[in-house]
Amino acid sequence: MNWEAVRRRLPTPSDGSDDRTETAGDASADDDADPSPSLSRRRLMAGVGGLGALGAGKAVDNIFLGYGILMGTNLLTQDTARLAGERLGPTPFETTVADHTLAVDRGQVHVGGAAASADPEPVISLAGSPADAAEIDDEYGLPGVATELVRDDPPLAAALGDVNATEVGGLRFEFHQYEDFFDRVQDADSRPFSVMRLRGDRYRPIGTETIRTFTDADPSDPKAVIEGLVGGFREYSGYDLPRYAAGSLEDNVLMGHGDLRDHFESPTTYDALLSGRNTGLFCYEFVHRSIEALHAVPAHEQTAPVFAGVVTDDRHKHAYTAVGSVIREDGELVVPVTFVDYTHSTLYDDLLATGVLGRGLRAYDDRHRASDIYWNAYARV
Repeated sequence: MNWEAVRRRLPTPSDGSDDRTETAGDASADDDADPSPSLSRRRLMAGVGGLGALGAGKAVDNIFLGYGILMGTNLLTQDTARLAGERLGPTPFETTVADHTLAVDRGQVHVGGAAASADPEPVISLAGSPADAAEIDDEYGLPGVATELVRDDPPLAAALGDVNATEVGGLRFEFHQYEDFFDRVQDADSRPFSVMRLRGDRYRPIGTETIRTFTDADPSDPKAVIEGLVGGFREYSGYDLPRYAAGSLEDNVLMGHGDLRDHFESPTTYDALLSGRNTGLFCYEFVHRSIEALHAVPAHEQTAPVFAGVVTDDRHKHAYTAVGSVIREDGELVVPVTFVDYTHSTLYDDLLATGVLGRGLRAYDDRHRASDIYWNAYARV
């Protein structure tokens, strides 16, 4: 960690980051922050050394307890399916398929030519029949797109509690480590346009070349992107230990009186990461960047179609990434889900403490728990 860069960093203009949250107990990055040079590394560490013991019990409690060993619970023992389904539901989307613009909004599928206006003609309702949808696919040369959307709409709508869903087919969740997750999706009848409906528009588009540069991976291969982000976060950033130390003093010693984190904030977008203007990330900032990377390519152009969301753990003031897909099997929709944690793969690997504090990238284990899972438009962070 470059302490001088943290202490002396000049103010930078806002670069559009929307990561201003209090999730996971860490104050968010303010891209317009004006850090004061008066809080030096020496002063901060003196404060940690002199007062840190007062918050040590709280820190140990946040890191180690509450996963079910002595008390609490974890992902393996929680009702994870209930949490995954609480804030999952279809949202509008727009993409390009077979030289046609395709938009889904307000129960309608709109199709237009590549040079069509932004408001193409609605051609079928999602409440239509699969037979009618198949005719639309034939007419426009779409590879089963309308059929998939119409057939999958009832269970997706029901997941949101849509009162207009009259015939609800089955929808169930499965949970896997990320390697098994991709094996499951790639060997199944994947539903990329149903995945698109679950992405929402919470995250701004990120250029594929930006993701390629950051991850050294093919942006259309989500497994490679997930793994490539580990190296990218470690090469271009890291966990923001100075900001965490300042926040720990602020929360556990000063009890929220005063803003120490402000002295260590920096912009957190990909532009800031790649240009060296970022001085470290918090857990929820790793999550936001990972979701942007996984949504950079339309689902139907990915090797395995995925959507992603934010898992919050209020007990441990932590956040990490959920990744889902949609497949059809035996007449019902299945939503496989996995979890990855870039705080563990960045901070704990750097501290050589993975065996004690975390287990690398994999997060579907007994060292993670979930208070809420926020997908698409329902993300609060």
